[in-house]
Amino acid sequence: MLLTITTTATPATDLGFLLHKHPGKVQEFDVTVGRAHVFYPEATDRVCTAVLLVEVDPVELVRGRRPGGADGFSLAQYVNDRPYAASSMLAVAISRVFRSAMAGRCAARPELPDRPLPLDIHVPALPCAGGAEIAVRLFAPLGWQVRATPLPLDPAVPDWGDSRYVDLRLTGELRLADALNHLYVLLPVLDNAKHYWIGIDEVEKLIRAGEGWLGTHPDRELITRRYLAHRRELVATAVGRLTELDDRVPEEPDDEPAPRPLPLVQQRIAAVLAALGEAGAARVVDLGCGEGALIRALLAEPAFREVLGVDVSHRALEIAARRLRLERLGERQRERVRLVQSSLTYRDERIAGFDAAVLMEVVEHVDPPRLPALERAVFGAARPSTVVVTTPNVEYNIRFEGLQAGAMRHRDHRFEWTRGEFRAWAGGVAAAHGYRVRYVPVGPDDPEVGPPTQMAVFALEAS
Repeated sequence: MLLTITTTATPATDLGFLLHKHPGKVQEFDVTVGRAHVFYPEATDRVCTAVLLVEVDPVELVRGRRPGGADGFSLAQYVNDRPYAASSMLAVAISRVFRSAMAGRCAARPELPDRPLPLDIHVPALPCAGGAEIAVRLFAPLGWQVRATPLPLDPAVPDWGDSRYVDLRLTGELRLADALNHLYVLLPVLDNAKHYWIGIDEVEKLIRAGEGWLGTHPDRELITRRYLAHRRELVATAVGRLTELDDRVPEEPDDEPAPRPLPLVQQRIAAVLAALGEAGAARVVDLGCGEGALIRALLAEPAFREVLGVDVSHRALEIAARRLRLERLGERQRERVRLVQSSLTYRDERIAGFDAAVLMEVVEHVDPPRLPALERAVFGAARPSTVVVTTPNVEYNIRFEGLQAGAMRHRDHRFEWTRGEFRAWAGGVAAAHGYRVRYVPVGPDDPEVGPPTQMAVFALEAS
């Protein structure tokens, strides 16, 4: 399996810094199915080409597999295209060998990862389920010029026609991290197969590699289905996560293209930060912090001197710690943040004494009979001076294209409130626990159905 990456940026040898692989060396790496080699056939200031060559170990390829399994005939594990054609094996090698580059990290030259480069990427043999047209369909919306040339079954016998393989060449000016993440996701999608067991961890890998582009891709559902091997429960989870992360407001046609609005999740975080800033909060607890999106924004603001992230899911906290890179933070920054596991429906002294608490897109994940317990734990026991609550406005759902009538925005939502229902709940909580409350729309405030997100800001009444 072969992948080449070429750039003509000046100096082109900056590619070596981005890939964390010196152009003057041949390097080898162990991967799950064999050995990966990285070398540079050309490395000058004008042109630099990096090659990733994966040699598949045929023994590792068949280890633990039963003859005549999913491949359909008894010799399939010995007679196949896996050592030669790009597939999920190449994608895994990319993530193993170019992990830092995929994450956009370059300690030696920190300014480089954000710089778009003229790139030429070549995959000489790629299985393409659906023909060359689908390669264009998947890569072109990401800013690539795509040339997918069908390979003949046998060049000596033209009448046999084309095989299911294409010679793929991508050209464009993109960040290298984006290019590698596109390949990591789309190579196995085009092959429509994976060489390893697909579990829930694959959803997280897809969300991470698809950050910033998959949520808005016109073929998002196709990509998600194929990447997750058509496993319905995983596909539903991934689509729900992508919908929640993107929450895009539909753009209306105009004579001139309008600037794309910020994703709703970013508008929501900005609204929460503004409310906390107005309240003068310095010590904040993020209740139901999930994977740490709000915590990252809080740590970027020096005014928030202490941040506590709380979630019932140990797995979510592990992901948050990794995404926040807690182990790499400086000592002063590390002292500002803690992550703890706890249920929001039980009293916990660790969340008491903070200036403010945030429940951002959390209450709708709680079973309605458990809401009074959450209210007592947060507003009664912890009793911060300010509480910020955001939740979807179900009335706005009709504005989301692709969301079926009556469907909720996320498969784990227990309910979604109208504006009247939210105000009734918030007003009752405020009256019962000695708070006053005001309401803030988040996102475009539609004159008919209101904003996509509704926010309540509770302030503790003076004793």
